[in-house]
Amino acid sequence: MSGKGWKLSLAHGAGGREMEELLGWLVFSRVEDRLSTLGGVGLKAADDGATIPMPDGRHLVLTADAYTVEPMFFPGGDIGKLAACGSINDVVMMGGRPVAILDTIVVAEGVDSETLETVFESFLNVLRSEGVALLGGDLKVMPRDSLDSLIISTTCIGIAERPIVDTNLRQGDKVIVTGYLGDHGATILALQQGLEVGSEELKSDVKSLTPLLRVFEKWGESIRAARDPTRGGLAAVLNEWAKKTGTVIVVEGGRVPVRPAVRGYAELLGLDPLYLASEGAAVLGVDGEVAEEVLDDVVGAGFPDARIIGEVREGREYKGFVLYRTEVGGHRILEQPTGELVPRIC
Repeated sequence: MSGKGWKLSLAHGAGGREMEELLGWLVFSRVEDRLSTLGGVGLKAADDGATIPMPDGRHLVLTADAYTVEPMFFPGGDIGKLAACGSINDVVMMGGRPVAILDTIVVAEGVDSETLETVFESFLNVLRSEGVALLGGDLKVMPRDSLDSLIISTTCIGIAERPIVDTNLRQGDKVIVTGYLGDHGATILALQQGLEVGSEELKSDVKSLTPLLRVFEKWGESIRAARDPTRGGLAAVLNEWAKKTGTVIVVEGGRVPVRPAVRGYAELLGLDPLYLASEGAAVLGVDGEVAEEVLDDVVGAGFPDARIIGEVREGREYKGFVLYRTEVGGHRILEQPTGELVPRIC
C-alpha cells in the first residue's frame, strides 16, 4: 500500500485486512513505539489500548475509541450505552479496572434535544453502575450536510496489576468464549436491511465485561490473551492472535455458541456469523492445563454460556492461520475478514 492513487472505502474501518494494511502504512510505519522500551504496552503490541508502568509496579491503562452506529437506537441498547460499555471493555480486556473516562460528542445540526438527552443519560447510567467517573470532554455541533446524526469519542482510563498482552499466547493454550457470538452485528445488520427484528429473538448483547476482572485477578499469568470480538467478530480476533504469535489456532465449529436467530439472519444475508460483532462477549486465551478451572470461574462470574472452543498449536506449515474444524471432522481456513461486512456497527 502506498500513499498515492487510492481512496478510502468503508472496508478500511471494518476491522479486517484492509484496516490492518491502512494502519500499517499510516501509523505503524511512521511512529516509534516508545512505551515498550519503558516496560509498557504500546503500538508494537497492536492491542486495543496501551499501558504506562507506574512506580508501584502497576500499569495505567488507556484506550481511545469513536462510536458511530446506524440506527442510534436498537434492541438491547443505543449509541450511548454502546460507547460506555465498549470503552470500559477495552480497558478490561487489557486486565485493567476502569476508573475514569472522557467523552466527546459530535452531533449534527437538527438532532432534537430529547434524542441527545436520552443518549447521554444512557451513557451516564453505565458509568454510574460501573463506578467509572466522567472527568470531562467536549461537544461539537456540525452542519447537517456534513454529519447525519451523532458520534461519540471516548478515552477510558484504568489500573492494571498485570496487563494482559495478546502476544503471550502460546502452543497448548485453550480458547474460551464467554457467550453467544454475533448478536450485536446481526441485530444492526438486520435493521439496516429493513428487516423486522423482535427484541425477544434478536437483540444486541452490549454490556460491560467487568465481572471478568475477578477471574483475571485470580488466574494471573494463566490468562494469556483477552479481546472483545467487535468489528470482524471472532474471525478477526483469532486471525490477529495467530499472526502475532506465529501459531495455528484450531476452532471446534460444533462448540462455537451462536444463537439460532443470529445464524438464521446471517444465512439469509449471506454472512458467516463468526465475522459478526459482539459487544458483550470476550475471547480468552488461557493456559491449557487450567482451562477447565478457568471456564468454571468464568461461568461463575455471570457468563453461563461460556465454553472452550479451540486450542493453540504449533505453526509449522499453517503458521499464522486459523483452522475451523467442522462437525463432520473436515477442516477449512477461517480467513481474516475482508471487505465491508456491516458498516457503522459500533
